[in-house]
Amino acid sequence: MDVSSQMLAFVRVVEMGSISAASRASGQTPSAVSKQIGHLEDHVGQRLLRRSRSGVTLTPEGRAVFEKCRAVAEKFFEAEEYISAVDVAPKGELRVAASVAFGKYQLIPALPDFLAQNPDITLSLELTDRSIDLEEEQFDAAINFAEQLTNPNVIVRKIMRNERILCASPAFLARHGTPRTFADLADFNCLRTSNSFGRNAWEATLDGTPTRVHATGSFKGNSADAVFKAALAGLGIARLSTYIVADKVASGDLVHLFPSYAQAHADVAVTFAERRNLAPRIRTFVDFLANRFAAR
Repeated sequence: MDVSSQMLAFVRVVEMGSISAASRASGQTPSAVSKQIGHLEDHVGQRLLRRSRSGVTLTPEGRAVFEKCRAVAEKFFEAEEYISAVDVAPKGELRVAASVAFGKYQLIPALPDFLAQNPDITLSLELTDRSIDLEEEQFDAAINFAEQLTNPNVIVRKIMRNERILCASPAFLARHGTPRTFADLADFNCLRTSNSFGRNAWEATLDGTPTRVHATGSFKGNSADAVFKAALAGLGIARLSTYIVADKVASGDLVHLFPSYAQAHADVAVTFAERRNLAPRIRTFVDFLANRFAAR
C-alpha cells in the first residue's frame, strides 16, 4: 500500500472518528485500515493517533500531519470527482433562487444561452430577496449579495463585481432640489430596502471626511427592483447596484448623485451546499455564471 493511500485512510479515520467507521465507509476490514495507519506512522516516525474504545484522537504531531494530508485528500477527491463526471452530461431539474433585481436584469437574459448549451436541463427559478436555506428548501443554488451570506455550511463563489451608487429622477430633483453634501441626504426622502439589515445605513468618505447617513423616508420596498421602480417614478433618492441603473443613468432617466461616491464590496455570489459529489447540472450552472459575469 503506497503512502498516498495511507494518507487518505488517515484522513478518513480522523474525520469519521474511529477506525471501525472508516473501515465501513471504505469497504475494508478494521485491521486493514489499522495497518495503513501503522505504516503511515512508521513512515513519518511519529505516533499520529491515540486509540481508545470510544474512538481516536490526534496527537500533537498527528494534528500537523493531518492538516497536510487533508489538503492532499481534498485535491484527490476533487480530481476523482472530475474524472468520474467527465462523461456524465448535465441533466435534470435545476432549482435556483435569485435576488429579484439580479434575476430580472442579469440572470434571465442569460438563461437562453445556458439552456441552449444544456438541453437536458430544466430550470425552476424563484426570485426573492429573502434569506434562503438551500438544504431545507431543496434549492440547488442561490444567488445573492456576498455581503449578506453568513452560513458557514455553504460553498460561496463570487460571480460578479458590483458597486452601489446614489441616484434620483430629474423630476424628483426639480421638485426638491439636489443634495450638495452627503450629510444633506438626511433632509431628503430616501428610498429604503425593507428586508435587508444594514443596507439602509449609507456611508461615504468624501474629501477625506467619513460620513454616515441612516436613510429615512416615506417608502420601503422588499426588493431592490421595487426601490428601482420607485426611484424612476420620482419618489426619492435610491442607492442601487450599477447593474440595475447603468442604462437609466446613461439615458438620463436617473441622475447619478455624488459621482465620487460608490459603495464597494457589494459583489454578487452563488451559493451551493456541497463541493464534493456536486451534481453535473449544478457544477455546470455555477461555472456558466462565473464565466458569464466574470468580466463585469
